[in-house]
Amino acid sequence: MSDEQRPDPDALLREVEDQERQARQGRLRIFFGASPGVGKTYAMLGAAQQLRAKGVDVVCGVVETHGRAETERLLQGLEVLPRLQPTANARGTGELDLAGALQRRPAVLLVDELAHSNAPGSRHPKRWQDVEELLAAGIDVYTTLNVQHLDSVSHIVASIAEVPVRETVPDSLFQQAAEVVLVDLTPDELLQRLREGKVYVAAQAARALRNFFRKGNLLALRQLALRLTAERVDSQMRSYRSTQVGGEVWSASEALLVCVGPDNGPGLVRAAARLAEALHARWHVVYAETPPLQQLAEARRSAILKLLQLGRDLGAHTAVLAGQQAPAEVLAYARSHNLNRVVMARHRTRAWWREAWRGSFARSLGALAPDIDLVLLAPEVDAQPASSAAPGSGAETRALPWRDYAWALAGSAALTGVALPLSWYFHLSNIVMLFLVGVVLVAWRLGRGPAVLAAFVNVLAFDFFYVPPKYSFAVSDVQYLFTFGVMLGVGLLIGRLTAGLRYQVRVANQRERRTRDLYALSRDLSGALTVEQVVDFGLRYVRHGFRARAALLVLGNDERLHEAESPDPGGAIQDIDGDLARWCVEHSEVAGIGTNTLPALPLLYLPLKAPMRVRGVLVVAPGAPRSVLVPEQRRLLDTIATQIAIALERVHFVEVAQDTLVAMEAERLRNSVLSALSHDLRTPLTALIGATDVLRMRAHDGSPQLREQLESVARQARRLAKMVEDMLEMARLQSGKVRLRKHWQSLEEIIGNALRALDDEQLALHPLRLELPAELPLVYADAQLLERVFVNLFDNALKYTGPGAAIGVDARVQGARLHVTVWDEGPGLARGGEAGLFDKFARGNVESSIPGVGLGLAICRSVIEAHGGSIHASNRPAGGASFEFELPLQTPPELAAAEEAGDEDPTPDPAA
Repeated sequence: MSDEQRPDPDALLREVEDQERQARQGRLRIFFGASPGVGKTYAMLGAAQQLRAKGVDVVCGVVETHGRAETERLLQGLEVLPRLQPTANARGTGELDLAGALQRRPAVLLVDELAHSNAPGSRHPKRWQDVEELLAAGIDVYTTLNVQHLDSVSHIVASIAEVPVRETVPDSLFQQAAEVVLVDLTPDELLQRLREGKVYVAAQAARALRNFFRKGNLLALRQLALRLTAERVDSQMRSYRSTQVGGEVWSASEALLVCVGPDNGPGLVRAAARLAEALHARWHVVYAETPPLQQLAEARRSAILKLLQLGRDLGAHTAVLAGQQAPAEVLAYARSHNLNRVVMARHRTRAWWREAWRGSFARSLGALAPDIDLVLLAPEVDAQPASSAAPGSGAETRALPWRDYAWALAGSAALTGVALPLSWYFHLSNIVMLFLVGVVLVAWRLGRGPAVLAAFVNVLAFDFFYVPPKYSFAVSDVQYLFTFGVMLGVGLLIGRLTAGLRYQVRVANQRERRTRDLYALSRDLSGALTVEQVVDFGLRYVRHGFRARAALLVLGNDERLHEAESPDPGGAIQDIDGDLARWCVEHSEVAGIGTNTLPALPLLYLPLKAPMRVRGVLVVAPGAPRSVLVPEQRRLLDTIATQIAIALERVHFVEVAQDTLVAMEAERLRNSVLSALSHDLRTPLTALIGATDVLRMRAHDGSPQLREQLESVARQARRLAKMVEDMLEMARLQSGKVRLRKHWQSLEEIIGNALRALDDEQLALHPLRLELPAELPLVYADAQLLERVFVNLFDNALKYTGPGAAIGVDARVQGARLHVTVWDEGPGLARGGEAGLFDKFARGNVESSIPGVGLGLAICRSVIEAHGGSIHASNRPAGGASFEFELPLQTPPELAAAEEAGDEDPTPDPAA
């Protein structure tokens, strides 16, 4: 296979990740139409009724019938969720009960009008965000959508129908839909339905016919809907050809860079999104902030940030660039991210002198990068830029810093006064240098605008006070005009360069401060050994670096969020929403200000995402919203949250490792003590049992009371000997020195030997039921250890069941495993503690008077697991306890081979 034909590993990885994500998520089916009234809701309900007839669990979350009788009839037989009123003052019929839908969890949920805006107080501002959460929960959703509500074409529809579109849905959700069903109707049929009152009531229908529902509008909208659907089908065809057939779709990768500024509106971003979708290209949206743009009013700068947010919502990467020359910064970004096309809006015609003075961004960029394609889009017709403010509002330009200009005038006056006595000793050319130095100082301290004023004032002062005739603006020598021109030009140039250098120094200082603080945070977190230290370092940096209040909610061992104690109570946050923080942990998504989830909140909730899992939530209350809305600041905050999460996870695993080491050391010490005690007790116990047996034999003809006492002594001695034997056996098993002596064994013989090892008197008090099929195969196991398992299980049943309670053994073969169950008809096991019974020194009832040390079941588990099996306990439905273990089966040797082997070990060769 050639390099050109070899699949791209990154593309294959993305495909696998997309398939895994789609497998976890629900499927979205959109009933898509050109306009209201084409029958989208009717078609959705018809499909829902077909699913219901097939037995699918279908529930109506929100369905708007608009009083249409034929639509309401299709609701019959479908379960309808109650609507939710987010606030007491909310109007309308109510919103989708998202929490109720997630709790009900149907197979398919009907959610009408995807572009609907939820009432204030809802979890999400938009209904399509509710749908995204439903899909993430694995619920299939059927919904409806009109073409005018698609974000990338909403401005086109607004220009066609002359009606603003206020509710939109991002194109990314439309592209992620599993199915898009086009509900089409000709304009004439739709107009007829409108006149018959099947769309709106009579008064609304007449008004609609005069405005939106004009035939020309309907034709344009229908063409737009058909084109979008056709593009989607074409995209699916190419995707199928690429993944299933292996055909090459694109010879090169397309990538777009969209430049936005104060003169652009949202139409530029939406048009670029459509262009990126048509080219199947990745795209970025950037804003290059130069020193003059820093003088914009806060309202205009916030509007530019909204354009970047719109780009993120439509699927673009965003960034804010800082530099002296916007074309150079844009070019550097394009080359570093391998973007081959730059998209920008063509400005309206400007005066030639303004064009010559300020230059053209497109012309400058084209001169710097002839190898990059420039795409100029037409400006929006009759649409103000998103960053513009209402005339007269005082927000369209930043208020002039009059104090800075006053200081510039004062500086020029002071410089003129200082230069007067110097003019008696120095030539006028040196005085000119002094005035130029003044321009540099003003530009460095006060900025570009005051420097321009100082340059003009200095030229006038030089002319008035120093050029003959003095104290007059008249010029006796024409050469001084050239001097004035050079002086003004040099002053303006030096002022501009100095102001630019000042801006670059400020940006470099900010970047250096962020890098230094981030390094300090990384260094401190790397040395943190406790959760308290991680919280202290993390909150301290967030509060000082972002000038905000902050809090950390840490996930505890009980899987609950606990607010960590803050070293600075003054910077804490009081009104934290615990439910929203829990939602961030469960969905691993941000919420609050500047996000798609409850953006009206003044707080920002960031999940602490570590490599293994989410470790908590960082809650930030910014002093200024801009501090968390700027993309660079937001990425910095995300980086801090990630570092805190990694530090918390590292501390957690350090604690786990320490606890494990302590537990291992305690276990080793306990095994050593048990082994020593067992060996020391074994010899005197053996002597005690032997002496008791001798006394029983000699007291055969003695009094009944004496014989009963001797029997009791012998019984307790044997019980104590069994406990010591259990401790020795457990110590041997835990040491790993036990070597299994496996042979082919009969399960019936093993059970028989175990029963013979029990106390006959106790065993006689319980009916014994054995159900062992005659065709049971031989078991390849250690007979002595397996017999010990049955002895412990039988002894456990005898101790915890009363006289008359039956004890039984069942055995069966399932596949290549042998399943054996030992059961009884006793009181059963404590609910929820079945798994803990197999731990060492664990007992079903701690306060029980029944003797024992709690090692019998632990020995059973160790023996069964050593044979490659497993064991578990449960309660029987008819009453009593049940202990079931399974062992792997192997093919026994041939009978002839076993006879030829004689008395030799019949163990088969493992290599056979």
